[in-house]
Amino acid sequence: MDYGMGPELEQFRLEVRAFIEANAPAIPPKAGVRSAENRAEHALIMEWMGKLYAAGYMGGDWPEQYGGRGSAYSSERDVVVGEELARARAPYFAGAGELISHALIDFGTEDQCQRYLPGIRSGRDTWCQLFSEPSSGSDLASLRTKAVRTENGGFRINGQKVWTTNGHWADYGYLLARTDPDAPKHKGISALVVDMTLPGVDVRPLREMTGTSDFNEVFLDNVELPADALIGELNSGWSIANSSLVHERSSTATTVVRLRQSIGALTDLAKSVHRGGRPAIEDGAVQETLGKFTAEVEALSALVYANISRWSRGTERVHDAPMAKLMFSELGVEIARFALELSGEAGILVEGDPGAVDNGRWQDEFLYARAYTIAGGSSEIMRNIIAERGLKLPR
Repeated sequence: MDYGMGPELEQFRLEVRAFIEANAPAIPPKAGVRSAENRAEHALIMEWMGKLYAAGYMGGDWPEQYGGRGSAYSSERDVVVGEELARARAPYFAGAGELISHALIDFGTEDQCQRYLPGIRSGRDTWCQLFSEPSSGSDLASLRTKAVRTENGGFRINGQKVWTTNGHWADYGYLLARTDPDAPKHKGISALVVDMTLPGVDVRPLREMTGTSDFNEVFLDNVELPADALIGELNSGWSIANSSLVHERSSTATTVVRLRQSIGALTDLAKSVHRGGRPAIEDGAVQETLGKFTAEVEALSALVYANISRWSRGTERVHDAPMAKLMFSELGVEIARFALELSGEAGILVEGDPGAVDNGRWQDEFLYARAYTIAGGSSEIMRNIIAERGLKLPR
């Protein structure tokens, strides 16, 4: 199912594809949302992000005075860019630059926009998202990090954040903290900018079972922020965060591209390994599973592009995104699990091991796939939203 892909958009697609081929850094792809493994790799990725912004392939929906494309921008073009980046398996920086940029544009001051937006567009500044906490992952509104007003009008921050992607590379953080402990939990939260080099900011990378450190825990111990660190009105952080998260929705099309790639790679794997002395692809049970996965990916494609169409018309439903997120994340786990089953003993080998299947691709995808069922709202939370808000079932 195509999303309004006429000749103009197809020409734009070819333009984006050629740009990616000519400019994307040669960094081996990995499963999921990953950080650079070293400083040199991080510099390459940020330089690449700067090129995408400069070419207008990112940040096109920004106001023109900040570098946006004005009338040349369309949400359809955003979808095309996301699809082509996914198709090329090109590096993509998983920071909070896009989130904070929309928070600043929609709610920040002119001074904040002039100060921070150029660094995002150029790839000079790295941002991280300081939302989740150990006791408030899916229930973000229950966060406990405190921001207390100081005598000079600034804020003193104390608390802990966790699952902070790229926190160890970040120059700035997009922070949610409680500024009114007596208000209802959604009402007493404010959004603030944190300079990650300030005294009292302690970033500790978390080593994951994939062998890499993509997430971090961040401790904030009496961190002093100036008054102009506040984004928007005091105690309006919940609405600011939700507004900025809306801009992630055009990226959902990339999930379809990634899963179709996985189906293709899984089919190749089934041709190369053997069951009972013949290629596994000839086994009826394997064919049935591949057919099931293919049908589910195409069903997800129909759902995703229908969701994007409703979003572009302003007729979206609250359960649209949770349905797609739930389907994508659960399907990814099943595809990776089946790939390891087909791989047999070689499935336990990782990147660099002699005999590793697809250089450890399926081991990496299997270890990472479960993270998608948690990140951005767990599968349990997604089911609750679908049931309660979409189907109007009782709590």
